[in-house]
Amino acid sequence: MAHGLNKMRRALLGAGALAALGAGGYVGWKRLFTRQPDFADLAYGSGARQVLDIYLPQGSGPFPFVIDIHGGAFKIGSKTMSAPSEAVLAAGIAIVRPNYRYSSTDIWPAQGQDCLAAAQFVLEGAASYGLDASRFALWGQSAGGFLAVSTALSLIETGRPPRAVVDFYGPMDFSTMDADMAAQGRTAQMGQTDPADSAESQLLGYAVESDRAGAKAAGPVGRLEAMAPRTLPPLFLRHGDADPLIAHTQSERLAAAWSRVDPAGAVDFALVAGGGHGGGDFDTDVVMGPMVDFLRKTLTVPA
Repeated sequence: MAHGLNKMRRALLGAGALAALGAGGYVGWKRLFTRQPDFADLAYGSGARQVLDIYLPQGSGPFPFVIDIHGGAFKIGSKTMSAPSEAVLAAGIAIVRPNYRYSSTDIWPAQGQDCLAAAQFVLEGAASYGLDASRFALWGQSAGGFLAVSTALSLIETGRPPRAVVDFYGPMDFSTMDADMAAQGRTAQMGQTDPADSAESQLLGYAVESDRAGAKAAGPVGRLEAMAPRTLPPLFLRHGDADPLIAHTQSERLAAAWSRVDPAGAVDFALVAGGGHGGGDFDTDVVMGPMVDFLRKTLTVPA
């Protein structure tokens, strides 16, 4: 029964703390999605979920861009579940938003393969969409943060590294998520990660507790720990210190693993005081201001 309740909580809350599911689409923790993309539903694969949208800022390109990957516990969510960041667009940076296959139909690494394919599709066709393939970053929130960092590592391994990576409150090591929350004297509102009915276990296709080493190896922290020293792109991390779903220790683990691989690399990590799992705490100038400045600097966009 407890595992069933965990599953229900995860389905309702999602990794992005979705507020509701409506007949017209997803209602996110931000305002309703209203802005239309400049390029909609571009197919980067043959599947129904293998599509992406592109939003261009005002002015003339080619524009630097950020690939913004949605959250949703790997099994819900959409590229249109919230409005694209006006702050990022106002900075002269385009936004690319891909969908990817859900864990309910395809287990890992399908989601990572989709995000990598979406990135490669945009890089190869950048000129056709007014984008500058030499200046791009990845950004994700919650489950999208896991996918953004994972995709960045795959691009690094294939020789096309992004200029920067941004992660907001993503899970980074499935094998330690329960221990990290317990160390803070709390239990995650969505239930534990270890059981077979958790979002992370459903993504992997097995209970995290049944193969903790494999669960670790699948994520960014495990991949970084297996990586030889090398140059990595700058990393920007923000995590609420009161996050009820994913302990901020997950971001701390990512920062430490990133710096181990590249001790001279830039890592901008800060906790959001009183911040939860997304929501208005991350829509403020305190978070978005430094993030936009970070993208401007790493993507060489004039202020």
